[in-house]
Amino acid sequence: MKELLVKFEDYLLNNLPSSNTFHPHFENALADMLKAGGKRFRPMLLLSIVKAYKSLLLSNSMPVALGLEYLHTYSLVHDDLPAMDNADLRRGFQTLHKKYDEVTAILVGDALNTHSFNLIANASLSNDIKVDLIKTLSSDGGIDGMIIGQAIDCHYENHKLELNQLEFLHLHKTAKLIAASLKMGAIICELDLALQERLYKFGLDIGLLFQIQDDIIDETQTEEEAGKTTQNDIAKNSFVNLLGLEGAISAANKLAFKCEEELNSFDTNLQDALKELLSKYLHRHKK
Repeated sequence: MKELLVKFEDYLLNNLPSSNTFHPHFENALADMLKAGGKRFRPMLLLSIVKAYKSLLLSNSMPVALGLEYLHTYSLVHDDLPAMDNADLRRGFQTLHKKYDEVTAILVGDALNTHSFNLIANASLSNDIKVDLIKTLSSDGGIDGMIIGQAIDCHYENHKLELNQLEFLHLHKTAKLIAASLKMGAIICELDLALQERLYKFGLDIGLLFQIQDDIIDETQTEEEAGKTTQNDIAKNSFVNLLGLEGAISAANKLAFKCEEELNSFDTNLQDALKELLSKYLHRHKK
């Protein structure tokens, strides 16, 4: 897994976006949040599936994994904006609207979003596969997923949601892009539709667990420990705000156990591919 992550990081650094312009800082701003690091969780989920079933397609899949990381990074840049979370820190560095200006941050997000699909469209894969990949990412990263989740999150600040509404919010805002990552790996490998659906549902559980964990981290860790602005969810609909810290930890424990059971039900190849990656994250709320 470490070797695969190193290959992806090398690919990312060798394929940073370029604006080809005389703008004084836009090209640097485009690359800043990509070079800042991060877990690379979503592209590694995709590449883990490919490694398990069609390892010869790993190099062909790198542009798709990079496109996924571009789209995720755009969402973070926009999420940090003054109109959203107004955060100062992301991935251990100043957010773009703080380092440069708000216009730059907005346009960097726009650029990373659109270029993610350019990367997928130009990958060395069959056109049918690329169409399915673009359908999946544009749906789960767009109005059927992350965008409507973000819209609900912002609109209902200072307005308490019910638990089923909170789960709907975060299944869309966070979980669907994680589920899409697994499904996109399955699409590249041309796995049968039933397994694609199982992986997608598994990804939804992983994504919801991630959100509960993030809410716990926001409550319990410093900015230095988390590498991003924390104590920032006071007005938000978070699992900690709704269930209390102990209730959120209990919910995370139950969901982590469910995810482990599902992971152990997959075939050996898939278990081996995913366990090393997921073992670092399933219980991170306990650290």
